[in-house]
Amino acid sequence: MSTNGFRKDFLWGGATAANQYEGAYNEGGKGLSTADMVKFVPKEERTGGHALDVTKEEIKEILEGKSTATFPKRFGTDFYHRYKEDIALLAEMGFKVFRISINWARIFPNGDDTEPNEEGLAFYDKVFDECMKFGIEPLVTLSHYETPLGLTLNYNGWTDRRVIDFFLNYAETVFKRYKDKVKYWLTFNEINIVTMSPYTGAGVLTEDAENSLQLSYQAAHHQFVASALTTKLAREINPKFQIGCMLARSTFYPETNNPEDVLLAQHENQLNLFFTDVHARGEYPSYMNRYFEEKDIHIQKERGDDEILKAYTVDFISFSYYMSLSVSSQENEAKVSGNLFGGVKNEYLETSDWGWQIDPVGLRYTLNDLYSRYQKPLFIVENGLGAYDKVEEDGSIHDDYRIDYLRKHIEQMKEAVKDGVDLLGYTSWGCIDLVSASTSEMSKRYGFVYVDQDDFGNGSLDRSRKDSFYWYKKVIESNGEDLG
Repeated sequence: MSTNGFRKDFLWGGATAANQYEGAYNEGGKGLSTADMVKFVPKEERTGGHALDVTKEEIKEILEGKSTATFPKRFGTDFYHRYKEDIALLAEMGFKVFRISINWARIFPNGDDTEPNEEGLAFYDKVFDECMKFGIEPLVTLSHYETPLGLTLNYNGWTDRRVIDFFLNYAETVFKRYKDKVKYWLTFNEINIVTMSPYTGAGVLTEDAENSLQLSYQAAHHQFVASALTTKLAREINPKFQIGCMLARSTFYPETNNPEDVLLAQHENQLNLFFTDVHARGEYPSYMNRYFEEKDIHIQKERGDDEILKAYTVDFISFSYYMSLSVSSQENEAKVSGNLFGGVKNEYLETSDWGWQIDPVGLRYTLNDLYSRYQKPLFIVENGLGAYDKVEEDGSIHDDYRIDYLRKHIEQMKEAVKDGVDLLGYTSWGCIDLVSASTSEMSKRYGFVYVDQDDFGNGSLDRSRKDSFYWYKKVIESNGEDLG
């Protein structure tokens, strides 16, 4: 059956991540995380599309105090001290849901500690209590690019199977602590990013590896097992918990009707959807066998792993969607970049200030594709436009470009719901300005709320409402009917 609009209990809101937003990296008993080692590289000095990967030597220099770099993710935009003000702003917009992450190193400073840090647990208690005061449902990511640095240095992150137990200890601790405050949980943010930035996705250092893809997929396997066992644990602690996986989805189109392009697009989509196939279907798809063989990847499994994956699949599938990408079998093509992905330029699409292609119709296609593949509820937990914002003399910020981007995507979400897709909710990315994940910039802004801070950490951190703030308030009030 199709419907004419969003469900009455549709979860409208916004999304953040602790390592980009929270700050207070050395307060409250928090340990260092992998994100605390990521430095800001000005655009003119970058050699690639992002500046995420960190080497063992760089970490050593940073810990010895020899680095002169700045580390914006250590400070974010100070949610740690301003959570009451920020949640009040979200409530003013009418948020039904607020996606945040718990910083693992704030709860277990080294990752493998036997006892949790009570001060860290108490902080998230206060955050969730504040959400509850306004009737805002927290959507909590357990691991959002925030591996405790101790696990990277002592175990090489998720390449070591022992990290599964450390993660389960962490998950059990927060599940029991917040079992009456949080219903919706995500295990790993954009779990497929491990193949593009192993350090970011799994705390893995690869500079000494003969085959970095081997390390990436082995780490992913350990995360799959951890995710399944976490789902089992969640259902035992509170059967009302809803557990989802999270994928960085970039739907790939063939550039032309050339069968080689069509095959290449199919292959890229399979590599992307492999991660949700395991989470939602509970098994490794056969199409990966040839890929693993050709890339000399050998997944080490323990007895019982396959049964664990099959028994504890996720309740819903969440994903980020910023753009689609086109691929070509030809080499001499104009390239475009995106959320750690890359492709060839699609002549039918506009691009953002950062060169990301804008494809609202692609979101409808993606929603239909995912729902027909899995028949599980979907949740869009990241979508938005990174852009330069100008503060006018009177303090106003006219971000019509952001409103236009969001409007067009929400229109296509509604079309997908009419198509029969079961869509739980929508949390636009970076609802309050935060530090960019891929570039550690502040100037690349996504929010409805402006934060006075520049790329180098200068500014008052004062919050102010953009035009999109008032527009999104209308969208939520009308349950997506008033998009004008």
